[in-house]
Amino acid sequence: MTNNLVLLLFVICRLLSTVGLTLEPAQLLQFSMEGQLSLEPSDVDRASVDFGGMTRAEPMAVMRPASAGDVASLVRLAYGSARGFPVSARGHGHSINGQARAQGGVVIEMSYDRAVGHRARSHPVYSPSLGEYYVDVWGGELWIDILNWTLENGGLAPKSWTDYLYLSVGGTLSNAGISGQAFHHGPQISNVYEVDVITGKGEIVTCSEEQNSELFHGVLGGLGQFGIITRARLALEPAPQRVRWIRVLYSNFTTFTRDQELLISLHGTHRSERFDYVEGFVIVDEGLINNWRSSFFSPRNSVNISSIGTNGGVLYCLEMTKNYDDSTADFVDQEVEALLKRLEFIPASVFTTDLPYVDFLDRVHKAELKLRAKGLWDVPHPWLNLFVPASRIADFDHGVFRGILGNKTSGPILIYPMNKHKWDERSSAVTPDEEVFYLVGFLRSALPYSGESTQSLEYLSQQNERILAFCDEAGIEVKQYLPHHLTRAEWARHFGTKWDRFLRLKAEFDPKGILGSGQGIFPPSSSPFSSLFPS
Repeated sequence: MTNNLVLLLFVICRLLSTVGLTLEPAQLLQFSMEGQLSLEPSDVDRASVDFGGMTRAEPMAVMRPASAGDVASLVRLAYGSARGFPVSARGHGHSINGQARAQGGVVIEMSYDRAVGHRARSHPVYSPSLGEYYVDVWGGELWIDILNWTLENGGLAPKSWTDYLYLSVGGTLSNAGISGQAFHHGPQISNVYEVDVITGKGEIVTCSEEQNSELFHGVLGGLGQFGIITRARLALEPAPQRVRWIRVLYSNFTTFTRDQELLISLHGTHRSERFDYVEGFVIVDEGLINNWRSSFFSPRNSVNISSIGTNGGVLYCLEMTKNYDDSTADFVDQEVEALLKRLEFIPASVFTTDLPYVDFLDRVHKAELKLRAKGLWDVPHPWLNLFVPASRIADFDHGVFRGILGNKTSGPILIYPMNKHKWDERSSAVTPDEEVFYLVGFLRSALPYSGESTQSLEYLSQQNERILAFCDEAGIEVKQYLPHHLTRAEWARHFGTKWDRFLRLKAEFDPKGILGSGQGIFPPSSSPFSSLFPS
């Protein structure tokens, strides 16, 4: 405890010179923690950057909490100071534009103890009132670890996923958490029953539909602006044993989207009459189709885009899965065949494989390991994720996929539809004002040493701006997922009718602007620069 206190005092002294922090000595002596506070250059350096690799903001210190109490104590310290200082929760650091940064403040490493594994986990519980199982998890827990834990303890799994499982619970719930199951189960924020939140005042608040409901809905999709999620109660379901994974190709965009929308319209049918996962992606680079195929199916025969007779060199891939286990294995072929007969994909373009459920969910991690081995993972990632209303998706295809992109992508382009009624409108997450909307994700990597100007960070960033400008000029009212805006007017436009409530919740639960400053929505209210915030 003595070492922690000495280190804390050193951090406070540094904060004093940085942000003009004013604290009484008695306040410092009253502060204690079970975890660690680090000033190590390696820790600070790691907390200064994120997966996006496009921004850098150095915190003064990095905190590794042992409990929610540690988090609350730090935030209370910030709130009780004369000016406050930034505090940001960081999970696996997978943000793109520095959203988890805390310039001159403290970054809380919520997922730091994953390798140590000392944190006690709760076992899944069956709730008669809910009629299903749930599990309570730490906000910094990674989804891959939750999956393995719940499978080992009852053969259960969360209902809704992200494509990449090495993300923290608090991080995805602060955005939405989406993947190909969202058309049926909704996003991850629609599959959580209760959360514990540390507000910007350092208060520990338990929230649910019945208790502190406004804060509950506010923090879900709230971009970390109203509180740090330290515990979440997640809905579970019996996990299947295996997955039939199917991909088919289209050259006609209208047919492709019509079939995608047909499949998500089956969400209310018996599980034998629908797929369990529906996604898709765009192939505009001839070199990518064989990479796509080889990552999924044995590449014995290469595929040439031109040989398929595409219009403008663009192909669309529809991706689906069917879950099954020993009791339903005899019927999976028949069920898949019946569903495929309703679709109008290119004949002879059906590729299938069977694999364990865990291997399918963790598929992106395998690609990550390959990229890391080639030194292609820790590069800038100028990603752009958009929600596009279904009524304008054809215009988006014409202007972007067949226009702005040319024939180079520098990474996958995801496209799949979701049902708006599966999203709780009381959450802070925003979606287009149509029942069906599409996620379009440009998941590109900038390769500074490739020699290709079209793979540079500057080129890809400018292309993102061109895509957004095209949507604005064409009147396509997109919403950014994992949003990044530069002015308050842009944020107000982003949140639309939810903006007034967003402002009110911020004023109530984080009045000094201590939390989530890396998002760039609110500067600290007492900052001398707050009046310069662009509007």
